[in-house]
Amino acid sequence: MSQSDRELASTFVPADIEAPLYEKWVKAGYFTADAKSDKPPYTIVIPPPNVTGVLHIGHALDHTLQDVLIRMKRMKGFEALWLPGMDHAGIATQNVVEKQLAADGKSRHDLGREEFVKKVWKWKAESGGAILDQMKRLGDSADWSREAFTMDENLSKAVLTIFKKLYDADLIYRAERIINWCPRCLTALSDIEVEHQDIDGEFVQITYGDPGETQISIATTRPETMLGDGAVAVNPDDPRYKDLVGKQVKLPYVNRMIPIIADELVDPEFGTGAVKVTAAHDPNDFEMAMRHNIPMVVIMNEHGVMSGTNTQFDGMDRFAARKAVVEQLRADGRIGWEKRPYSHSVGHCQRCATIVEPRLSLQWFVKVAPLAKAAADAVRDGRVKIEPKEMEPRYFEWVDNMHDWCISRQLWWGHRIPVWYGPNGEVVVVGADEKTPSGYTQDPDVLDTWFSSALWPFSTLGWPAESDDLKKFYPTSVLVTGYDILFFWVARMMLFGLFAMDGKQPFHTIALHGLVRDQFGKKMSKSRGNTIDPIEFMDKYGADALRFTLARGANPGKDQALAEDWVGGSRNFATKLWNATRFAMINGATTQGELPVTASLNGIDKWILSRLSETISEVDGLLESYEFARACDRIYHFAWDDLCDWYLELSKESFASGDAKNSQRVLGHVLDQLLRLMHPVMPFLTEQLWTTLTGGESLVIAQWPIANPSHIDKKNEKIIISIQEVITEVRRFRNDQGIKTSAKIPGRFIAPAEFAPYESAMRFVLKLEASEFTPSANLQIGLVKAEFDLTGTIDVTAERARLTKDLATAKKDLETANVKLNNQGFMAKAPAEVVVEIKERLTKTSADIERITSQLNSLPAK
Repeated sequence: MSQSDRELASTFVPADIEAPLYEKWVKAGYFTADAKSDKPPYTIVIPPPNVTGVLHIGHALDHTLQDVLIRMKRMKGFEALWLPGMDHAGIATQNVVEKQLAADGKSRHDLGREEFVKKVWKWKAESGGAILDQMKRLGDSADWSREAFTMDENLSKAVLTIFKKLYDADLIYRAERIINWCPRCLTALSDIEVEHQDIDGEFVQITYGDPGETQISIATTRPETMLGDGAVAVNPDDPRYKDLVGKQVKLPYVNRMIPIIADELVDPEFGTGAVKVTAAHDPNDFEMAMRHNIPMVVIMNEHGVMSGTNTQFDGMDRFAARKAVVEQLRADGRIGWEKRPYSHSVGHCQRCATIVEPRLSLQWFVKVAPLAKAAADAVRDGRVKIEPKEMEPRYFEWVDNMHDWCISRQLWWGHRIPVWYGPNGEVVVVGADEKTPSGYTQDPDVLDTWFSSALWPFSTLGWPAESDDLKKFYPTSVLVTGYDILFFWVARMMLFGLFAMDGKQPFHTIALHGLVRDQFGKKMSKSRGNTIDPIEFMDKYGADALRFTLARGANPGKDQALAEDWVGGSRNFATKLWNATRFAMINGATTQGELPVTASLNGIDKWILSRLSETISEVDGLLESYEFARACDRIYHFAWDDLCDWYLELSKESFASGDAKNSQRVLGHVLDQLLRLMHPVMPFLTEQLWTTLTGGESLVIAQWPIANPSHIDKKNEKIIISIQEVITEVRRFRNDQGIKTSAKIPGRFIAPAEFAPYESAMRFVLKLEASEFTPSANLQIGLVKAEFDLTGTIDVTAERARLTKDLATAKKDLETANVKLNNQGFMAKAPAEVVVEIKERLTKTSADIERITSQLNSLPAK
């Protein structure tokens, strides 16, 4: 198809092009990676969103940045694999289906385990994974042929294999420990499934022991758990309690005698300096009890209801019991002082917002110490880089201080723990290819969702088999993710990846970005009403506008603000490019044939090629360094300022004259290269413009632009900067005089010879007629003097007022500079570069005063 047969619509409507282009890309197989290819691999695995999820603004940022890298590397000739998939999201998915059952008056127990799991799979097939279509809407160039799900057959096989390997290595064990328990979801939770919120509680002082016997007062925010106390602890150096250590004190209501112990964990400045030790309901107390062999008394059932205390409080909900215990203590004269307000951090279930209960429970754990050391070493020895580097301490803070990981969940949806119990207490772990023993019973729990997610970088590539994908694409290249899940997911992938893959790290680089906040920098939340729906923004402004806005705000490791106006501004930018390309095509811009030799080009063409080469070089380096914001800013200013505002304006004369063969080819080349450079960030817009302009097949498979150092011409760039200053000042002058934009006025330039080749273009842009005249006004702009005949057009009074104002400003600047330079104290302390800057300002200001005074003197009397 010839260029004359191709044309762009008069207006840019994102909805008209996005869906057809995406369908074209997928149908052509552009996103499908080839494990047999000789190209160097570049791999990113998408952090798998929950099967229950929808695209939120954090996803949109995360996916945009990953897609930018994948599209760029694909264009650079890499075998780029961006592997998509979903997480089965144990608790969240089970909750969804249980709510459906509850609406029909049923529970999962009415169905039984097998039927309930079938129902979840049915829900997944019918309603799960809506987010995948939303990812396509955003433009994700993911390899959908490799789409994975954490409960796919092969990924399930990987789970069984790693469990057995860890168990056989003595890195998985079963024990009674304090875990996070959700009384509503009725399951253990990992630390990452608990969200801590500051809430206003009450601090209560309670006296233990009866009058005439040993007594001691403790302070607590959880008086209801006193019924399960196994001891009272004080600091060994606290003189107040020195004589009490080793004695027994009676615990009220249960009438159990408990010891008073000394432990350095106790802060003598906190409360009364004596604390209750409730080992079965507090993690710190549990550790203390282990050190001192204190009994662990469970006083609540799985629903958070008091149980087994043999008091009047049995059967009460934990919060009702808290109030009742305090009332009884007060009635019995055991409250030392009234309740005191006390704000403290309390864990809540991430899924249902229920307050988490620390609970002693028999669970399965991963022994993380040796795994965590390997994960730390991989970063310390440089095998894995963290970008930005200043985020490394946060990573080490987590991995150097990790607690053993509770991996069992009391759910039905998920990977069943592959442990079988025999009739005589035998315990057998069944691997992926092993038969289950006859007559044995399988552990009823499932594994923490993060257990299977931790395998994602290699299980999705075929492990435990030595697949072609695994050989080609592992280790993966980069993990792009928010810093908020650095510990939750990233660290766990490091633990398992290094262990399973014989020390090969799961990725070479961890590129961390920040969170998306509202335009005022506040965290988004439904309660604040400041959440942003990316789908709504895409509906209104297009996917490219949202992508560009997010990428332009993405500084490594830093949070970013987002406002609708900014997305609208990005849409305006897209429209500007659309219109510029239409103008170029209408005026004969072409990508056919070789570029003219540099010596044959005019200065304006040389300038834009120089700026293009610098821009390509800068943007390429910035993207490779994950400096997305700076890269997008550079693209924006080149496209809007250099190309549209200046090059097209300065070239209009040559286009209008019909003698612009060289400029037509240069403009075609600049647009071709710019659209390639922009494609990873704004794929839909650039694809439509580029294929229409060039007739090429697709930017997805086009070559990445390469900077041409021979085009860089700093001398010419300096001249163009001066020309831009002249044009800007003359335009300001015309505007100040109220001269219509379309009006032509006599004008000329008196300038050094190097400006001569540009004078005609400058006149064309500024609408200055070349004629003989006696100047009635002039402007001195650097080395260039502009003279005008404004007879009958200039408002002399307004011009005199403008110049007088400018003169006053210049004189004030001169005075300020002189004051500083004459201040010996200032000069003695000021850095040398500051003094140089002030002296340069003094010289410039003096020249400005001379210029403005001359202009005032040249104005007509009226």
